[in-house]
Amino acid sequence: MARVITVAVVDDDRMLLDGLRAWLGGVPELRLVATAATVGELLGAADGHLPYGAGAPGYTPPGMVPPDVVLLDLVLRDGSAPTDNIRRLLRTGSRVLMISTVPDRSRIIEAIRAGADGYLTKDHDLPTLVTAIKDLATGRGAHSPELAFACAHDSSPARPRLSPRERQILLDYASGMTLKSAARRAGITVHTAKDYLDRVKVKYQQAGRPTYTKLDLARRVREDHLDGG
Repeated sequence: MARVITVAVVDDDRMLLDGLRAWLGGVPELRLVATAATVGELLGAADGHLPYGAGAPGYTPPGMVPPDVVLLDLVLRDGSAPTDNIRRLLRTGSRVLMISTVPDRSRIIEAIRAGADGYLTKDHDLPTLVTAIKDLATGRGAHSPELAFACAHDSSPARPRLSPRERQILLDYASGMTLKSAARRAGITVHTAKDYLDRVKVKYQQAGRPTYTKLDLARRVREDHLDGG
């Protein structure tokens, strides 16, 4: 039997919350365990569904399990900063899917930099939302056209400009291939592949995001959604 994915929603639009309850209620693989108007309300379990306890950022009492995925509205009426909301939720162990009415490129990038695992606009249909939630729950990123567009046009200094060959070697190596296998796949020597990988590391170092290990490289791939096409 497939594992049921637990979901919480933080949004101050009551009509949207009611709609999501109806939508997700019809998906047997998902279980909506909590809704809240603010992150503080969710962490403090004002609705009683998720008794996180004191409501302090990242606090989870013994025996309390946070939801697998939290759908978080980008802009809440309490004036809270989206980046702060994302970080608070990530500290509980949940993965965060941003939802918004508009595909604001700068805000998408800011949310991804803060650690959000995906970004969807609210005009997507239920199958797209369900797929995104499942992807996040299994450790993948939630790709979408708006996210791909924002990442492709991200010119911030924190995102290094990689050549096609540098990107190819990075993706293959970070996915688990040996450098020798990545070189063979690219049709180049191991020495040349190492040169490309070293250039990637230098570029991330210069961007203030060092990559000392293969795990670091894999993390950068996820953060920059380099595998999202």
